Amino acid sequence: MNYLIRNVSILGGEPTDLLLQDGVISEGAADGAEEIDGTGLVALPGLVDLHTHLREPGREDAETVETGTRAAAMGGFTAVHAMANTEPVADTAGVVEQVWRLGREAGHCDVFPVGAVTVGLQGERLAELGAMADSAARVRVFSDDGKCVSDAVLMRRALEYVKAFDGVIAQHAQEPRLTEGAQMNEGELSGKLGLTGWPAVAEEAIIARDCLLAAHVGSRLHVCHVSTAGSVEIVRDAKRKGWDVTAEACPHHLILTDELAATYDPIYKVNPPLRTAADVEALRAGLADGTIDIVATDHAPHPHEDKDCEWAAAAFGMLGLETALSIVQATMVDPGLLDWNGVAERMSYAPARIGRVAEHGRPIEVGEPANVVLYDPAARRTIDPTDSASLSRNTPYRGMELPGRVVATFLRGKPTVLDGKLV
Repeated sequence: MNYLIRNVSILGGEPTDLLLQDGVISEGAADGAEEIDGTGLVALPGLVDLHTHLREPGREDAETVETGTRAAAMGGFTAVHAMANTEPVADTAGVVEQVWRLGREAGHCDVFPVGAVTVGLQGERLAELGAMADSAARVRVFSDDGKCVSDAVLMRRALEYVKAFDGVIAQHAQEPRLTEGAQMNEGELSGKLGLTGWPAVAEEAIIARDCLLAAHVGSRLHVCHVSTAGSVEIVRDAKRKGWDVTAEACPHHLILTDELAATYDPIYKVNPPLRTAADVEALRAGLADGTIDIVATDHAPHPHEDKDCEWAAAAFGMLGLETALSIVQATMVDPGLLDWNGVAERMSYAPARIGRVAEHGRPIEVGEPANVVLYDPAARRTIDPTDSASLSRNTPYRGMELPGRVVATFLRGKPTVLDGKLV
């Protein structure tokens, strides 16, 4: 089926018609195409998430590739990068190929596995980086996310190794000795609540070290989930020096603050932790001026029992795929910090470039793959966890009214979502 979208605004421009034909963006006759009224809708290139936890294999009680990619499609994503902290860990060609094939079978969006940097995420010896890069999954992003590659020698070796195939190391910046037993952002509030503090310097020290290492060996470094004002400044300085460093911010760090920890509700427990209002403002400014290259969800589903418990025992993590675009609209577009072209850059073009994904993050132009999301920025919705396509329900936005709604998502011209519903 081909689709003709009438009167749609491409990247916020003047209304026009958009033809999706034979899997690509086309022009000319639209005979037999199904028409969609795009009045009031914004067309964006299919979103690309560089940081998704799909949990399969091993934690299918929290999420599967099937359910996670359904959630991705509902959020406007046509490609996601699946993190390596599965059971078994995605540290071999066999496991990354399994995840890649599960994504192809599901068909809701393209799945690009992220390979582990170290065997078993243990930080002791390098995983099979070359074998994963040469596998059918063609892995180009490697991360021990959830754990920091804290050994400087090992990190240097990883950065050197991936240069051979233009890979990138995505670092979870958390100095382990400074965060032993940490539960929330370190500050006056953590003292009042009696929760062990998580100092900003634990993140900033690793980012500074790794920027220096990446510059020293001439390799690519990507910094996961930047959360502090100091981290933004370190990344800004690295870019100013011309170093090949990129960074991401997560939606929850753009809107939520550590004040929510006062509820002792584990739904707000996340790694890195929610920070101060000043950190939130610095992240928004960094995202606006390009210091922070992309928005990545860090979609981290957990079963009910892992969150419905006391704070100290609860798992770290929040859902993010289905609400990311709404959070970016609320925090960046509506205040005038980004236009829709800026959103496309940070949620599609740039993550595709960093992940070396050729068929995604492409402009909405004739001849390009028809990976497109139709978004209604005028809509309002109240978040109900039971409506989620994810297998888990740990969203921090429960009961919150957010702007915008994904109306349709097309993967190579095939709808995965139509009229706000999964196809």
